[in-house]
Amino acid sequence: MPFGASPECATDRLSMREAKALTDDHPDTLGWWFCGIDPRMGKNSPETDFRHFLIYYRSQGAKGVGEWTASLPLDDPMVLNLMACCEETGMIVTPHLGGPEHDYGLIDDLHLPRFESLLRSFPRLTVMGHSARFWSELGDDVTCDTRATFIQGRIIREGRIARLMRKYPNLYCDLSSISGYKAMTRDVNYTYSFLEEFHERIVFATDISEKEHGNSDMMRLSSFLDNAAESGRISPETYRAVCRGNALRLLEGVEE
Repeated sequence: MPFGASPECATDRLSMREAKALTDDHPDTLGWWFCGIDPRMGKNSPETDFRHFLIYYRSQGAKGVGEWTASLPLDDPMVLNLMACCEETGMIVTPHLGGPEHDYGLIDDLHLPRFESLLRSFPRLTVMGHSARFWSELGDDVTCDTRATFIQGRIIREGRIARLMRKYPNLYCDLSSISGYKAMTRDVNYTYSFLEEFHERIVFATDISEKEHGNSDMMRLSSFLDNAAESGRISPETYRAVCRGNALRLLEGVEE
């Protein structure tokens, strides 16, 4: 995922040409690439036709668009326009959910009302749930003050994510970054049941971009899933789907 498409998250940049070259040179390690497009590109208008660009990038092997980091409301007309173009061209989207603090990411409110509207409005658009503000909704204990943090502790009552997953088959969960790992390990008993129920729409990912990330919590997700399978807490079918099968189906159209 080429970072730097949006100025809100552009401490460094990776061009789409470089992303394609990396996957071409290291297909066994990287496998796929997404294109980096900002909703304000082109005419800075909700009338911009992104289909031409998306079809081209798709022909070059891009599988989706993201990670979206533009600091715009999730229901901004320019955002919805790009979402519609992604749906029409069959591109997966990975939005980073931001907040009114305007750090970076598409802005939504507590309990993800705009995110749900997006899922409802574009039923053929595959949306990857990602970032702390998404995963904080795993339990119903999230507040405006904690939604951008890595919430810990038992999940007494399920939150918005499970309800959205049951209602919208176009929603997938991306386990990447520290937010994904922390969410999966905050209450493992809930996690095991969550993985089993939604095993066909949860995808292993890392969000690794620097060698210094090698000691990060996000690198412990792999062993967590290994241990869950080896101890019998999740089924072999769930383990294969989450770790490999779902990604192959989404990105290559291959059923294992």
